[in-house]
Amino acid sequence: MKLKLLFLLVFCLPVLPLAAQRPTPDIIETKHGNLTIQPITHGTLVLTWNGKTIYVDPYGGAPAFTGIPPADLVLITDIHKDHLDLETLRALPASKAVFVVPQAVADELPETYKDQLVVLKNGKSTEQLDIGISAVPMYNLPETEDSRHPKGRGNGYVLEMGGKKIYLSGDTEDTEEMRALQGIDVAFVCMNLPFTMTVQQAAEGVLAFKPKIVYPYHYRGQEGQSDVNEFKKLVTAGNKNIEVRLRNWYPGQ
Repeated sequence: MKLKLLFLLVFCLPVLPLAAQRPTPDIIETKHGNLTIQPITHGTLVLTWNGKTIYVDPYGGAPAFTGIPPADLVLITDIHKDHLDLETLRALPASKAVFVVPQAVADELPETYKDQLVVLKNGKSTEQLDIGISAVPMYNLPETEDSRHPKGRGNGYVLEMGGKKIYLSGDTEDTEEMRALQGIDVAFVCMNLPFTMTVQQAAEGVLAFKPKIVYPYHYRGQEGQSDVNEFKKLVTAGNKNIEVRLRNWYPGQ
């Protein structure tokens, strides 16, 4: 018994602080129960709705998901490791989950996941577990042959759950497709150079499509973390009806 307790202390204590440092989940009311939003890290979050758990770009190692139920749905936006993290995927309880991915991600996933995949091209839609899922182009501007995120490779997503529309930007810039979004209730918008866009670009894009609530996420770049307070200031100055929610996406950093 003493050896067992020692094992638990040695191996579980390093994991517990990671879960303890996570921001408190946010709750959004929908027509069919509450939607719970749990930031994890960088571009990673977990949504829970109608008894289903949705992992978005699971990254950061299994300890980052301590205490979170197994995935019913996994959304992956792109092939870069901070979105398609095979080490994390293998360590998570996702063997029964549906994976919605772009073709480039499907090509990178091991054979063990092939029967779980739903592949979406930009502009296409599917319904999984009573959740509408539409793939939105995500890419860098200007479009060049050596772009980090060429148009057509990755997907942003719009989810429809209980009458609410949730936008997940993935890695993108202030594109015409993002600006054209309509009726978005909650948006997660990236901002980190040199990979996506500046705080100014992100604010301008958000002011164009006018979500009711926006979370800046994926805001760590080569020069450190982007100024999300400045993002909030710009959005609020442009439209006071848009609620900007700042959460800690980099616990312990």
